[in-house]
Amino acid sequence: MVQTSSPEIRADDAERQPPPAPEYNSWIGQDRSTDAAGIAMRREAAELVERVMKHYRDNTTHEAEDQWTEPVANYLDADRWQRETDAVHRSVPMPLAMSCELPGPGTYKALDVLGIPVLITRDRQGVVHAMINACRHRGAQLVEPGCGVSKRITCPYHSWSYDLAGELRGVYAEKTFGEVPREGRSLVRLPAGERAGIVFVSLDPAAEHDLDAWLGDLQPLLEGLRFADCHHYASRELLSPNWKVTLDGYLETYHFASLHPKTVFETNFSNMMAHDTWGPHQRLAAALRPIADVVDLPADQRDPGDLVGAIYWLFPGLAIAGTWRNKIAVSIVIPRTATESVTQQIILLREPAVTEEERQAADQFGEWFYEVVRDEDYATTYGVQRSLKALDGTDFVFGRNEPGLQHFHRTIHSLLDEASK
Repeated sequence: MVQTSSPEIRADDAERQPPPAPEYNSWIGQDRSTDAAGIAMRREAAELVERVMKHYRDNTTHEAEDQWTEPVANYLDADRWQRETDAVHRSVPMPLAMSCELPGPGTYKALDVLGIPVLITRDRQGVVHAMINACRHRGAQLVEPGCGVSKRITCPYHSWSYDLAGELRGVYAEKTFGEVPREGRSLVRLPAGERAGIVFVSLDPAAEHDLDAWLGDLQPLLEGLRFADCHHYASRELLSPNWKVTLDGYLETYHFASLHPKTVFETNFSNMMAHDTWGPHQRLAAALRPIADVVDLPADQRDPGDLVGAIYWLFPGLAIAGTWRNKIAVSIVIPRTATESVTQQIILLREPAVTEEERQAADQFGEWFYEVVRDEDYATTYGVQRSLKALDGTDFVFGRNEPGLQHFHRTIHSLLDEASK
């Protein structure tokens, strides 16, 4: 079962004790894979370290050409929110699961997306499927939200059963119910595909997406990161404000010093990063504090996992942090209403936590991530949410040092324009 947290007022900063910082180890520095994806990933990582190192030497960060203004009304207007979710979330391939959440045949993940109960499964052959999590008899929810294992999906209402591909296999007391044609009562399917350890689902049953084209040149880099080989350790949920208010906090490093002085800022420099885009997707590469100790060392003596915090962000709401390390924090932000979203936090490990010490380290990492996001990021963004109505008629400004925000909002504008044609 997924744990869900409701927003609570943050304790006074003078009283609040930040959670103990977790320990990290570099994964990329130990990777010795010889396939093309692994070699390309390590080569690109070394180049990225040089770019971030230059920002450190020059005390700079990646900058957009100009500032960008976004009307506050674009966060506040319920009609626009509906048009956004239609043009974005109901139209593009949604990254809704990590492959390791469905680690083998007979596994599933269930979640709610914009009022649509989604069920993702892995069948006996290991193929991923997605469908509406509702029985074709009378619409009952088949499984509770979360991840699980099952040979069949059986409805709790009247025991109709389905295989992991969504095919109707059993009708309880069919002799008295009457014959039910199997081919006409399968679960309603949603287009689904799996790439680079990530499962994508379309909320439109008639959609035909080209996932390779959607990911473009980012896909080989994601494949080299071996997310499919990770182990799912834990999942939690947090309620969060409007989806764009929430995601604005994920797409810049400008706030590290002021908002996270005793947590993130202790390991990351603030307002210092490299930035890259691939279509609608992007990556923020933050400078980690150990970079100051290796500026004079040759490149072959620098471990990218110790020096750069690479955060891959897949549109419209998947953030993967710690990608070069042994512990990975995944966030999936999903809209619910014009004023509320839900964030799934998923903890992945490069190696399974077997010993008590390893489990304690994984728990500490997950707790740190959860508390920092809840008590610092989301406590602040809920304040943004409360101010929107009073600021209606004004605009927000994104600086040149916030290129991730600019790219995110430009992409939304572009999709809305395309949908209106």
